[in-house]
Amino acid sequence: MAEAAPGALGIARPRFVGALAVLAWLAFAIGLHPLTLPEEGRYVGVAWEMLRSGDWIVPTQDGLPFFHKPPLFYWLTAASMQVFGPNAAAARLAPLLGACLAAFGVHAVARRRAGEPVANGAVLVLATLPFFFAAAQFANLDMLVAAFIALAIVFAADAALDLRNGRPHRKSLVVAWACAALGVLAKGLIGLVLPGLVVVVWLVVSGQARTILRLVSPLGIAVFALIAAPWFIAVQQQYPGFARYFFIYHHFERFTASGFNNAQPWWFFLVAVPVLTLPWSLWLARARVRAAAQDGADRRAWRQLMWAWLVTVIVFFSLPESKPVGYAMPVLFPLAYLIAEPALATWQSGRGGARRLALASLAGAVAVCLGAVAWAATRYDRDNTVLARTLLALRAPGDPIVFVDEYFFDIPLHARLAEPVPVIADWHDPKIAERDNWRRELAEAAPFAPARAAAVLVDATRGYALRCGKAPLWAVVKLKDEARVAAQPEARRVIASNRAALWRLAPQPCAGESAPKPAPSP
Repeated sequence: MAEAAPGALGIARPRFVGALAVLAWLAFAIGLHPLTLPEEGRYVGVAWEMLRSGDWIVPTQDGLPFFHKPPLFYWLTAASMQVFGPNAAAARLAPLLGACLAAFGVHAVARRRAGEPVANGAVLVLATLPFFFAAAQFANLDMLVAAFIALAIVFAADAALDLRNGRPHRKSLVVAWACAALGVLAKGLIGLVLPGLVVVVWLVVSGQARTILRLVSPLGIAVFALIAAPWFIAVQQQYPGFARYFFIYHHFERFTASGFNNAQPWWFFLVAVPVLTLPWSLWLARARVRAAAQDGADRRAWRQLMWAWLVTVIVFFSLPESKPVGYAMPVLFPLAYLIAEPALATWQSGRGGARRLALASLAGAVAVCLGAVAWAATRYDRDNTVLARTLLALRAPGDPIVFVDEYFFDIPLHARLAEPVPVIADWHDPKIAERDNWRRELAEAAPFAPARAAAVLVDATRGYALRCGKAPLWAVVKLKDEARVAAQPEARRVIASNRAALWRLAPQPCAGESAPKPAPSP
């Protein structure tokens, strides 16, 4: 067997150690804090249902088809929980995987185009950006789609620069199309549209517009279709209304509509992103816009890409009224690069004061990250973990359970519930469609599975009638709504935890049955 060159081994070893350090830093806290609500509870709950039902094609929420997002996050999370058990750390493995893949992939391409020191600095900044650090251990879809968007952009740009320089480009181009396909499976068309838009803007403003058509590769498109299309085709065959609901409603109508979560003014991301990346974001004031004399052509082009990427994404997501902060996550990759360049130049200057400034920024970023972990582990009080574990300990298999006027996303996972939970609410309220919440999600799913919807979307009379027979009825309700359950005969509160309470309702005679006669006195 041929021996590796000593020089190659000497370079590879620090890279391997650095990769392990990044992984350890991003992973150390993923199991230290409970799942947050509603975001983590919602998406992990869908993955839990996928695992318990064995249906890996149709995501469900409370037994009803959940077609808001494609399945990649659910697949990865369900597989993780199958291997490592249904716990918070396993539930957060997908975003951690996405963060690490993106950091290492961006580093590999940036190293070719801008040099090893800048690539290393960019990953160091990226991993310690508080926004990125938190997202890498937050179980929703934003990090996963941001990771594949970033990988699609950098590999497409790598292919474009190789085309310009007359070098082989096919491998990078195919990888870019594959990453775009995985981005589509992570969150939808944005996985293709956003990297395509960024690359097109960059090529146009940098005078490489002729390269655009050469990136539209038949092989790349074939790879994209083979990865992305099968799931959509399978679901459309099973649910004929899926394509319109997913592509038209969730992509175009929601993008332009109002009434969705987190409505913000147009300048929201211009403030939110710098705040969520302090103290590193202060270095952006020193970021280069124009080329320095010592820059090579590739490094100049790479910096142009970073600026085009940053501006395009901010503008794109500033257009709709709804601006969830996670939408801006793809900008963290160019932001880290643009910060790393002046920070590295300051460090390389050798001046003591300048180096202390760079070290202070790193220390401050680490302190913010650790402070966020400590707060989440000790102060977060919206989860239902304690209540769910009490239910798991006291409830006999088969005992009916209901949620009252709320869908408690994390309870099915922590209580290991094997069946959907009936939710008692006013399902005829015409205002359901006006609020973007759990009620709207379940109501919109009902037309896809009317029979299942009839079993889980119930009114008060039907819900409390589940106590009929020999088994008690367990009810979970928000503390502010406890009176609705307390008014039921023979209802007893078992535990109150954070913002919810668990009640036990003694069994009652079924309709048509008479109450059991008391035993005669001796």
